[in-house]
Amino acid sequence: MTSATDWGGAPSVLRMILGKQLEQLRCRAGLSFEEAGTAIGVSHSTIRRMEAAKVARLRLAETEKLLRTYGVTDPQEIDEFLRSVRQANVPGWWHEFRDVLPEWLPSYLSLEQAAQQIRGYEAQFVHPLFQTADYARALARSDAPHASEETNERKVAMCLRRQEILLRASPPRLWVIMDETVFRWPVGGPAVMRAQVDHLIEVNRLPQVTVQIMPFQNGPHPAMRAGAFHLFRFRARELPDIVWRFGLTGSASLDRPEDVVAHREALDHLGAQATSARRTEALLTTLRETL
Repeated sequence: MTSATDWGGAPSVLRMILGKQLEQLRCRAGLSFEEAGTAIGVSHSTIRRMEAAKVARLRLAETEKLLRTYGVTDPQEIDEFLRSVRQANVPGWWHEFRDVLPEWLPSYLSLEQAAQQIRGYEAQFVHPLFQTADYARALARSDAPHASEETNERKVAMCLRRQEILLRASPPRLWVIMDETVFRWPVGGPAVMRAQVDHLIEVNRLPQVTVQIMPFQNGPHPAMRAGAFHLFRFRARELPDIVWRFGLTGSASLDRPEDVVAHREALDHLGAQATSARRTEALLTTLRETL
């Protein structure tokens, strides 16, 4: 059975892991998609979707048939796999906020929840895991000016719920580089921004967190045309590194090796060009005095 530390309690990530394991079993058995589908009475496209975690739920009966088709006969091994399937079919905590979630966000939250390491570049806003309630509230109001206060408060509550991963027994390692623009936009006004900077200083003192600032004076950099993006790394050996890029009308995940390498190299260059992490607190204190 896949251990809880591998998937971080994120059901869709567990479906990704199980899909990879089913793929490995099918290949080891020497079966094509068509042969596997015929064996359990489904189409070859269903097998492809199961392996790619493109299904909302894994069906227990189909999964058990596949395991036996692939030569898995140990009852305990089958039971453990099916137990993981049941866990993968349970909604994540963010399901309770589904009324205020954009379509793409549940998939992102699953990756965030399960990641061992999160690296990111923020071009305009404070990383959501570091936002204060007042900063998140001001962003919500700006992003959807016609939304009700109840809706905005639900978005703030969801943002704060996300931040609980920083307090877990084994939190992810966070390394975030933020452009100076983040601190020049007066989100919520001077008082909100000063409180946000104070919070950033505190968060940066956590042992698993590294914050760097890219000052204007350091000039152009490799991510200047990219916008915000995050790079996830996982404990589970079945999962590749995944990049998440953000845009005006949505966002997208990238896992092609060439895309991942390009974004990883950009982050490496950004880290070298940005102000040293040892100077982050001093720089934030200086920026605070200008707000």
